[in-house]
This record gives sequence, C-alpha cells and structure tokens, in this order.
Amino acid sequence: GKAAAGVISEKPELFGRVLILQALPGTQGIYGFLVAVLIMVKIGMIGGNPIALTNEQGLALFAAALPIAIGGLASGIYQGKMAAASISMTGKNPAMSARGMTMTAMVETYAILALLVSVLMYIAVPV
Repeated sequence: GKAAAGVISEKPELFGRVLILQALPGTQGIYGFLVAVLIMVKIGMIGGNPIALTNEQGLALFAAALPIAIGGLASGIYQGKMAAASISMTGKNPAMSARGMTMTAMVETYAILALLVSVLMYIAVPV
C-alpha cells in the first residue's frame, strides 16, 4: 500500500503496473478461501445438510487446511516484501516492471504448491 501510493503520487501513469504488483500478494487469501469452501461443501455446510464428523475426520480436514494456511502465510509475507521492492523498482525505472512482476510471481510458486497439497489431502479424506 505505502510503496504503491508513493509511486502513484509521483508517476500516476504507472498505476496499472503498480496495481498488478500490489494485488499479487493477495492471492494467498483466495487460495485459503477456496480450500475453506471446499471443506464446507464436503461436510454439508454449504448446499446441503451438515453431517456429523468423527474426530478423525475433523482432524483430517483440519490437517488438509494446514498446508495452505502455513504456506500461504509465509509466502504472502515474503511476496509482499518482494512486491514492495518491485514497486519501488518500477517507480525508479518503469522499463523494469516486467522483471519485478516476474520476481514477485516466483514467490507465488510456494503458495500454489501449498494449495495443491491441501487439495490433494482434502480429496483423500473420506466423509
């Protein structure tokens, strides 16, 4: 937020480039939301009647959410730092914005892997 506001106040023509960099670290929240919705659908909280889970099933679903919870938090923190540095770099040299986006997106790989692990664990839980 602060890095983007600083760049936009001096160079408003960079709004589009800076907006993409600002939005990238927020994708981890979307991934966590996706896993939460999948779990709620599986146990009937959305679109059905809630089912009674055993302790083992509940713990297994909780464990399935942990990879994206922990991986999303960690990658979100580091991706935010990379995005702030990339926004600053774009403000100094707009021609470097694509490189900044690439570096910021590289951190996203860990969030995507965490999402994949959570979904695979979710699929494996019998309910």
